[in-house]
Amino acid sequence: MPAWHLRDYHDDDLDQAIQLWDQSRRSDQDPVFPVSEVIAAAKAGQPAVVAVAGDELVGMAMAQAYGKRGWLLLVALASRWRERGIGSALLADLERRLHALGVRHVSALLPAGAAGTTALENSGYRSREGLTYYEKVEPPGAADADVLAALGGRMLPEGLWAAMAGMSHEKQVVDRRVVLPLQEPALAERYGVLPPKAIILFGPPGTGKTSFAKAVASRLGWPFVELFPSRLAADTSEGLAAALREAFAVLAELDSVLLFIDEVEEIAGARSGKAVDPGHGVTNELLKLIPVFREQDARLLVCSTNSVRSLDAAFLRPGRFDYVIPIGPPDPAARSAIWARYLAGTAGAIDVDQLVAASELFTPADIEFAARKGAQAAFEREVTHRQGLPATTEDYLTAITDTRPTLTPRLIEEFTEDIGKYSRL
Repeated sequence: MPAWHLRDYHDDDLDQAIQLWDQSRRSDQDPVFPVSEVIAAAKAGQPAVVAVAGDELVGMAMAQAYGKRGWLLLVALASRWRERGIGSALLADLERRLHALGVRHVSALLPAGAAGTTALENSGYRSREGLTYYEKVEPPGAADADVLAALGGRMLPEGLWAAMAGMSHEKQVVDRRVVLPLQEPALAERYGVLPPKAIILFGPPGTGKTSFAKAVASRLGWPFVELFPSRLAADTSEGLAAALREAFAVLAELDSVLLFIDEVEEIAGARSGKAVDPGHGVTNELLKLIPVFREQDARLLVCSTNSVRSLDAAFLRPGRFDYVIPIGPPDPAARSAIWARYLAGTAGAIDVDQLVAASELFTPADIEFAARKGAQAAFEREVTHRQGLPATTEDYLTAITDTRPTLTPRLIEEFTEDIGKYSRL
């Protein structure tokens, strides 16, 4: 084995640190200090030291100073590097840093038999008899609320899946491949079906990819968190790659989550092959984060893109994403269902078939806009003339004529080509 040495903790260590954290605790142990608190302390400049061997992070220790008292937040060691004196060296270096901050009393709270216990005893720490540790646990979901608030996530209302009009083929695919295995994990395991952990939705703009992601979260009853790459980059001075690492680390605190990244081509576009390409670091970081995300239960990553052909080849390969699902423009039956949804409160007799034929290149979002525009025209006419006349088919046909469709024949052609080349169901 290569020699190890100690150094300061860096933000680039985060992904390896989380893996080390998972290695160091038993599955039946709940840590006293959650990973989000540890990361927050490290980012705030609290004492943190790691042990590295070559490029591998093999140990780490972090603490929090409160006046003259310091608390050890984490002592973690890679399983194959234990009993080599690394734990004691980490503690000694950490104590030196705490003493420089004026700390004279260092305490630790660890589950029985946790990693680092031997190092503490070898470093002069002694357990206190006659003490009882008290803890008040928040109701289920209460702790998640803080994490969700920090990430801008939320619980979505029930019924979003049923409210999605039309798109019966796409709904069937997503339901059978994605939703059912996650809803019935025990039954899926019985039949050798692995519930998906990550999927890609691709298709022209406005075809309902975001609506599908939200509907799946609603159907599962999981929190919905959307990451906006541009917002992450603006919220930190450390770069987008570091912001992604931190966001994924905080997500690990949630019991369950559907993580949605729209227009993922912004951070996972095909790499140029040039070392100076600034997009390389972000794409590489996301490629490293996805396998770690997949290791956790009750979570699903949904990435959507308007241009699947622009994604990096390594991003698309099997092993990272279970399914690559096309979400296409609504066919006539779907357009009819979507129009019927928006005309449900209309008093007049509307010829839906005419509207369906006239809105051939419309996305669901285009149909919604045209329906609102037609209703607004009828409303304004009534305000002016007060004749009690309902909206007419002509009102909606005029609205369709005044609405520029999102889709074009060329977009449809490219989408058809992409289905044959990229879809994986």
